[in-house]
Amino acid sequence: MRINIHIVGVGGQGILTASKILANAALAEGLNVIMSEVHGMAQRGGVVESSVRIGDVHSPIIGNGKADVILSFEPLEAYRALDKANGNTKIVTNIEPMVPFTVTIGEGQYPPVAMMLEGMKKVTPYVHSFDAFALAREAGTEKAANVVMLGALSALDILPISPEKMKEMVGFTVPAKFRDVNMKAFDLGYKAVKG
Repeated sequence: MRINIHIVGVGGQGILTASKILANAALAEGLNVIMSEVHGMAQRGGVVESSVRIGDVHSPIIGNGKADVILSFEPLEAYRALDKANGNTKIVTNIEPMVPFTVTIGEGQYPPVAMMLEGMKKVTPYVHSFDAFALAREAGTEKAANVVMLGALSALDILPISPEKMKEMVGFTVPAKFRDVNMKAFDLGYKAVKG
């Protein structure tokens, strides 16, 4: 058994926290897990990537075409990560852009989200897209968008980790005063994929 989860987004979205919750939930289930992270100019809204590999794994590297899941907190980063996907990869992506400052100052263009989603669907039919920030606001704070994404990931039925264990690990990780908001955020993310 081997599950490769490639997590992408931009700095400030809670990607590393989400990766650690996922890795700790795998450990709590008695599974072997290896995690790696790459965060370039994260504090300036730059790209953040994390790989979480569960099961019979010995390296943190996910090769091209080898991701079972791409969990993306930002649509452009999902599009950029398509080299990790294959025809069976499940993509879960937030559709609300975090527009880079280069676009804001007129030095670049942000591709249309609809075009990027179509590009993803040309690689794999398993694309789940929704506005994670809107769901997090519904739960009580936009800062819970990373937990919305974990709830969505749990709904895929691909993880050897129960949604209950993942939710329990969220509860252990977030400060007590934000626990109820994050529990609701997890449930909303789960429902976004389960329908």
